[in-house]
Formats: sequence, structure tokens, C-alpha cells
Amino acid sequence: MAVNETRQLAEETLRERLVSARWVLAAAALGLAGAIWAGAMNAGAGLTIGLLVAFAALLPTRKRPVAAALARFSGEPRPSPRAEERLPALVRALPEAALLLDARGTVLAANTAAVGLLASVRVGDPVSFAVRVPEVLEALRASVADGTARRIEFAERVPLDRWLRADIVPIRPGLLREGAPIEAVLLSFVDLTPQRRVEQMRVDFVANASHELRTPLASLSGFIETLQGPARNDANARERFLKIMNEQARRMSRLIDDLLSLSRIELNAHLRPEAAVDLAAVVGHVREALAPLGRERGVDILFTPPAEPVEVRGDRDELIRVFENLVENALKYGGTGGRVEITVAREGTDAVATVRDYGPGIAPEHVPRLTERFYRVDTAHSREQGGTGLGLAIVKHIVARHRGKMGIESTPGVGSTFSVRLSTASAPKR
Repeated sequence: MAVNETRQLAEETLRERLVSARWVLAAAALGLAGAIWAGAMNAGAGLTIGLLVAFAALLPTRKRPVAAALARFSGEPRPSPRAEERLPALVRALPEAALLLDARGTVLAANTAAVGLLASVRVGDPVSFAVRVPEVLEALRASVADGTARRIEFAERVPLDRWLRADIVPIRPGLLREGAPIEAVLLSFVDLTPQRRVEQMRVDFVANASHELRTPLASLSGFIETLQGPARNDANARERFLKIMNEQARRMSRLIDDLLSLSRIELNAHLRPEAAVDLAAVVGHVREALAPLGRERGVDILFTPPAEPVEVRGDRDELIRVFENLVENALKYGGTGGRVEITVAREGTDAVATVRDYGPGIAPEHVPRLTERFYRVDTAHSREQGGTGLGLAIVKHIVARHRGKMGIESTPGVGSTFSVRLSTASAPKR
């Protein structure tokens, strides 16, 4: 490698000297022409001008600022295309967003990820044009001053909430020559936003789950103490308290079952079910299972099966869970309309199942958050109906595992429609 670089440098030097020699000859010709045209008195002036031009040509050509910085900190004695392209090529190959800066903070190179993360970054501009975070800029100056690598975590609120980490690594000329001044800095960014959001979701989930379990546990503890004390011999109170305790125990059982189901679904989220399942048969099974609940609430569940089976790729038990949750929600929260309509139809290579109620509907501000864990439009009413706040979250995760889409449309005073779109068994895999 060293022999090739030396040979390349010698060839470049020879080419430069040939170019300089041509300039000298051109200058002499220019001087001679001046002498012939202006006479002997002006020949000396013509030769002087020509020699000045030739001397200027012999001086080292001034490199572009970016190219000069790259050649200087790469340890090359003079600019060469290979020196100018080697380090920018390495920066462009990095998977993370990365910028190569000189000691003054000028951007020497930027990869595609950096351009995507920092839309205003431009090679040749100061890094402060693209990175307007005082902590990062101060850390850059400190790293150039003392040659120490630094790591800074910061948040951006505009235009969107983002959490980022900046890694600052000073680079010396010749890459690793000890004691040399810092000539360049590698500035890379890691987007921490997904990680922070997952952490926040985990914290919220634990807090909500703890709260949901604490309420029935407190009720059970209170009633047990009452039955052991003042109401020990009160048969009427005992009967009433035992009924409430049974409801609270079942509520805890449902909550734990939903939590376990959600965990199992998330565990297998990357595995798409491949078995052929008749979606119409699944919906028909759910209608029959929930018909007693519908009669109890005075709500008709209407479903007309399609003429032919509608097979999708899926897990039958999980799809039953999806439509159980959707139909049960329609009965509990939209049953005031007196009926719930279920449809199953083919649309191209997809199968679409809808559950529609004619109840009070949902306000627009609540619709985007309905599939969040433990989110309720009316917390008190939901608990009265025995809801855990996890039903639609389970539906969303099951549909996502099936590589399907879930839709929610609702108009206050008119009703709500929940739809599930899945690929048919004969459709190409997504």
C-alpha cells in the first residue's frame, strides 16, 4: 500500500512540474510576442509580465477549504483525490447519522442518515447552522481543546418531541499520532426516541396495572375486616358483602387474564399465523356465544353470513378474542341503540369484518387513544360494566400480529363502527 501511494504521489508531482513548465514556455512566448509587437523598449516589460505569470504558476495551488482540511488531518503531505475521499467515504458508510468536522466546527462530510436527521446540514457550513443545541456545541469546543471524547443526551421539542444522543470523538492528524493537535471531530447521533417511548409506556403500564389491581384488593380487604368484626353475625350484610367481594375477585381475574393474554400476543408479535380460518364462521361463533348477553341487555345482534366462506390467514382462537371484545364492547357501551350489526365481506384480496352499534358514539378527541392500554372514555361507567381497559389494546395487537389493519369511525349521537381488515388465505403474503 505504501509503495503504491508513493508512486501515485511521484506521478502527481511530475504532472504538476510538466504543467508548470508549460506555463514557463507560455510566459516566454508571451514576452517575445510583446517585444515584437511593442518594440525593443517594451520587450523587457513583456518578459517581466511573462515571468511573473510563470512564477505564480509554480506556486502551490490553493486547495478548497474542505479538501485542504481533509488532506491536512489525514497526514498527507499534499492533496490527493484518495486522501480527500477516504475519510468522507468512511463517514458515509457509518450506519448512524455522522458528521466529520474540522477543529473550527466546519462540516467536512455528512452521511445520508445525518442529512435525514438534520435537514439543514451542508458540507462547508458551520455545524451550528444545523445543530442548535448549546450543550452539544459546548462539548464540541471542549473536545477540541482537551482531545477527550464526550457523550451528550438531549431532547428536542420542535417540530416533534425527540430524544437524541451525540457522541463526539476528536481525531488527530495521521489519525492516531499522539501529541498532535486536534484537526477534526467525528460527531455521530443516535435517535433514542423509540427507546424512551417504550420506557415511558412500560412505566405507565406498571403504574396503571398496579392501580387497577389495588382498587379491588382494597375492597376485598375492607369487606373481609368488616365480616370478621362488626358484621360477623349480620347475615344480610354478609350476603351483600360476599356478592361485592365476588365481583371484585372476578374483576381481578379478568384483569390478570387480559394482562397475560397481552403478554403472550406481544411475545409472538413477530410470528404471523399462517393457518386458513373461515372468518365468517368465527364471527358466527362469537354471535352465538354473546347472544345471551345481548338478550339480557335488550340488544339484537344481527349477522347475515356471506354466501361463501371467507378464509383468512390467522389464529382462530385469537380472532375469536378479537370479535368477542368488539361485540362485547358494542353491547356494553353502544347497546342503547337496540341493535348491533356485524358484516363480513371480501374486498379484492382482503377480508373486511365490521361491528357497528347505534349507541351514543365517541367524541373525536377520544378516538385516537381508544387502543391505548387502560384508556377509558368514561372510567366509572367502564368499571361498572366490568371492563379492564385492555380490550381494544388486545384487539390492536392481535390484528397487528395478523398483519392486518384496524379502523375506528364514530359520530356522537349516531354510533360507532369498528372494522378489521385481513388478507385472505389466497392473497400474496405481505
